[in-house]
Amino acid sequence: MKPAAIIILSESSLAIAHQIQNQLSGSVIYGLETRTHSADVTYRKFSELVPELWSQGYPIIGICAAGILIRTLAPFLSDKRAEPPVIAIASDGSAVVPLLGGLNGANDLARQIAKGLSINPAITTAGDLRFSSSLLAPPRGWRLVNSDEQAKTFLADLLGGATVKLIGDAPWLRNLPLAENATHTIEINEELGQISQPKSNYLIYERVPVQGKVAIIGTGPGSTKWMSPEVREILEAATDFVGYKTYLNLVSEFTKNRQVHASDNRVELDRAELALDLAAQGRSVVVVSSGDAGIYGMATAVFEVLEQIAKPEWQEIEIQVAPGISAMQAAAALVGAPLGHDFCVISLSDILKSWEIVEQRITAAAQADFAIAFYNPVSQTRTWQLTKAKEILLQWRSPTTPVILGRNLGRSGQKIQVINLADLTPDHADMRTVILIGSSKTRTFKWRDQIKVYTPRTYDQQS
Repeated sequence: MKPAAIIILSESSLAIAHQIQNQLSGSVIYGLETRTHSADVTYRKFSELVPELWSQGYPIIGICAAGILIRTLAPFLSDKRAEPPVIAIASDGSAVVPLLGGLNGANDLARQIAKGLSINPAITTAGDLRFSSSLLAPPRGWRLVNSDEQAKTFLADLLGGATVKLIGDAPWLRNLPLAENATHTIEINEELGQISQPKSNYLIYERVPVQGKVAIIGTGPGSTKWMSPEVREILEAATDFVGYKTYLNLVSEFTKNRQVHASDNRVELDRAELALDLAAQGRSVVVVSSGDAGIYGMATAVFEVLEQIAKPEWQEIEIQVAPGISAMQAAAALVGAPLGHDFCVISLSDILKSWEIVEQRITAAAQADFAIAFYNPVSQTRTWQLTKAKEILLQWRSPTTPVILGRNLGRSGQKIQVINLADLTPDHADMRTVILIGSSKTRTFKWRDQIKVYTPRTYDQQS
């Protein structure tokens, strides 16, 4: 289920909205712009917002009269199996009323909200009230073979006093009136393709394959404002979060009530294998990188493991890579456009490649006059490489070549600095710093109280 949209019409409903938001991971409060000022998102027209969110599958929680929700959505009702939950909440929090989406968890969502508000939900579904179960909406991984009409007749019979013989194991049906010599039967079919004849007194649930998924995402450098809508949607839908604990902290608003698998920064291949194993169990797994997952991120690790270990159970997994804004893009944007012409990216870490290879690449890039982005410039145990890189660059670049230092981008303590190449020292950087080295054509100028940096679009060899 996607995260809920909590919709309020006035600022006085904000306290109740926050109580509900604290229970529902990733939920967003939408406030009418003319009457609220503290909501997460503002909107202009209730009649436009609600159908738009509802059509995209977001559960709607309206802190408003039930009637306004009913009148707004009535023209759009067509398929009850596809409808997301719609719940009305009294403005004082005294009532929680599920209106739509009973087959997609509305009653369970209403119970969760009501529990947090210390009240009882106004559940009106007869079967749910009597048996705490919906025959039409089995758990994920199961499908009701019978028609809706057959299921309705079956439920009506149970409400009239009929009993059920259960063939197989179905924990979600444990509150039904079970009996060995029953008038009705429910069969739980574990074997794909082997189905008995469904009838109005004989319900059949069959197991259906659940495809697991691994999505490798880049959060951007740090701030959620740099996170793409695609990445947000993936995070909202995930069941499991896998990643380096520092990066998982960047998405903590999405991890409430989800499985979190945090690990150290040096076990990328182990993380990748864990993510694939979880997905093989039918889980929706997100592997979290900062910046862009395909630039010195976890995407490569996942594909390395996928090819080299190649477990048979991974064959049916869906794999997705969702791009993010990289640190070099963020640093460049904060000062202007230093990467506006040809550029390259080099990691100064010699953990996964020899320093000789790094040295060759710096030399080639400097000689070819690329602007260069340096990742992993300095660590606690590795400081000399930046000094050596500077020495190589000075063979081909002027000492006054602009250098941009971006640290903690998008996070607390963000710092952006422009210096000359001659002044660059290891003290300027750490592993949270990206360094941009200008080409021979990169220019700086003062604009208002800022230093702006750009590399011209044209390359005049004579200048």
